[in-house]
Amino acid sequence: MSNDADLMKLYSGRILALAADIPYLSRLDNPQASVKRRSPLCGSTVSVDLDMEDGRVSRFGQDVKACALGQAAAAVLAQVVIGRSAAELAQARDQLRDMLIRGGPVPDAPFDGYEVLTPARDYRNRHASIMLALEATAEAAAQASAPA
Repeated sequence: MSNDADLMKLYSGRILALAADIPYLSRLDNPQASVKRRSPLCGSTVSVDLDMEDGRVSRFGQDVKACALGQAAAAVLAQVVIGRSAAELAQARDQLRDMLIRGGPVPDAPFDGYEVLTPARDYRNRHASIMLALEATAEAAAQASAPA
């Protein structure tokens, strides 16, 4: 990061507010699927538990040990995760990655809250932490949706 102005742009009040108020911030008892993801670059970790009912997330819990950007990303996800299908979560994951890496558009609604993280496009070292919660959730949803 080149200067204090860049840091202020990256760590906006909106990002810090999201990081301070993450929904579903506890693990589930006996979930259908659990996935833990870790960013080797920064050491951030996210563990996700979920249940699926009729092909949609019915219960969700997470444990987030990440920087403010990773925490904000987990908060955005948790605000909309209940009721989402594995396909919707995979699409949101791919769209968020495209937004960060290639400067693509903000993910489709209801995942458009990730717009708050567009300033992080220029900070490749933060991308892995931002992706953790959505990657873990998409993987867990795929596992829970897989035929037995």
